[in-house]
Amino acid sequence: MIQLHHLNNSRSQRILWMLEELGLDYEIKHYQRDADTQLAPDSLRRVHPLGKAPVLTDGGITLAESGAIIDYLAQTYGRQTLLPAMNTPDWWDYVYWLHYAEGSLMPPLLMRHVFDKVQQAPVPFFVRPIVNKIVAGVDKAFLHEQIKTHLNYVADHLACHEWFAGGAFGAADIQMSFPLEAAMHRSGLADSYPRLRTYVCALQARPAYLRALKAGGPYLYGPKAEV
Repeated sequence: MIQLHHLNNSRSQRILWMLEELGLDYEIKHYQRDADTQLAPDSLRRVHPLGKAPVLTDGGITLAESGAIIDYLAQTYGRQTLLPAMNTPDWWDYVYWLHYAEGSLMPPLLMRHVFDKVQQAPVPFFVRPIVNKIVAGVDKAFLHEQIKTHLNYVADHLACHEWFAGGAFGAADIQMSFPLEAAMHRSGLADSYPRLRTYVCALQARPAYLRALKAGGPYLYGPKAEV
């Protein structure tokens, strides 16, 4: 049976969703973040040397990395339902968005999250102005414009397409969900990008998504009623 090593409030939530969309039998091994550091527990290192989730096992196959797992599940179990026809323009759109989600969109969002944590960290009062100045400088010089550029790009695509690859919901949408959920969780960004907010709400209303929420437990980026 397929087993998913699942960390709360992490990228592995979308793998649970993928499994539910495919209607596969699976079992979940739950892990909880450290309450202080918010890092994954050391027990995940016994599953994969990096100690991160998701990790999926299926028979003799063990895979980490969300994109690799989504591609494996789609090509093994979802060719007729979650993938465009191979070697068509829609197929290459799928390949593109599969890699874009983590390779281009997620890094500046993750950096923004890290700098938020830096600003919130306890420091001596006389150091606080220095910390705030550094964070503001990085945000102005790099992060703000990078995030704006990427979200504008994605919003422009979705202004002309209902889904990311082809005319139907598919694996590319599942892969893109996590960075867009993370972005829309920030009220300022959600208000600035109504098309992205509407798209994320459509994903979160899918029955398989809601089943995955129940299976995975509380999820920070999920619908407000489910948090």
